[in-house]
Amino acid sequence: MIAIQRRQLTPVERKNLRKGLFFIAPWIIGILVFTLYPVIYSIIFSFSTYSGLKPPIWTGLQNYVRLFSDELVGKTLGNTFFYTALAVPVGIVVAILLALAMNSAVREVAIYRAALYIPSILPLFALSFIFIVLINPKYGLVNYALSFVGVPADTDYLSDPTSAKMVIVALAQLGAGNAALIFLAGLRGIPQTLYDAARIDGASRLSCFFKITLPLLSPIILFNMITGLSSGLQTFLQAFIITKGAPNNGTLFFMYYLYNTAFAHAELGYACALSLVLFLIGLALALVLFVVARRFVHYDLVS
Repeated sequence: MIAIQRRQLTPVERKNLRKGLFFIAPWIIGILVFTLYPVIYSIIFSFSTYSGLKPPIWTGLQNYVRLFSDELVGKTLGNTFFYTALAVPVGIVVAILLALAMNSAVREVAIYRAALYIPSILPLFALSFIFIVLINPKYGLVNYALSFVGVPADTDYLSDPTSAKMVIVALAQLGAGNAALIFLAGLRGIPQTLYDAARIDGASRLSCFFKITLPLLSPIILFNMITGLSSGLQTFLQAFIITKGAPNNGTLFFMYYLYNTAFAHAELGYACALSLVLFLIGLALALVLFVVARRFVHYDLVS
């Protein structure tokens, strides 16, 4: 066997290591105290009955057995998957279109970029209240605009579970400006010579978009799909403000149900079990997405 000799750090390297650890110490402490510690305790409390006021009582797998008989778990998971399956792909398409608009070679492009980005920095709760007014069946501007294409102006979109979820999906698109900036950076990084060579060969703009732009944006698309999946599974605030989970629990998302379980019913142990299940679901979906992404993600300019 060949012995591997470990190289000793020089005094300068040890000094630099100490300096590096000192500068990242706040981050390490933050991760340990505000992330790792709560996660460990959540896992422990998920095996107990805990109200937050009295000491936890160990109950083993009782909370996880309850998950399989809880009808609201299936209902909320279905609502969450429905929202995520629509909001994430639509959000990526909207973000790419916004990025293409931001990348236009016009004199006022800086103004357009600011106008398209501003909605994404507005607080989500404020946008939710604005949306309530916009879709009001009596005086909403959205209802008034849709009346010109034959939709009744007095339509209450929050009275039907499906249309209520679609309202929340539409609201999510106002935050596409953040993803659009990332796509814009990707567009600016694509060499113009690729487009010039394709046009010499007779390729149209549409062909260039599907053969050059989209393949080279695929890593950014994957990144936004992962972040969108994470935020989609944790959707809560929009439903909390706009619908309160109505109608008929049609917008009661999993995170909203978790919130009610923990703070409205003081069942923190069961809520911890729900949070762990949500984490495992998100992890599994992310792994599946990474595996599938190997087929369409291109990290090199020339594949």
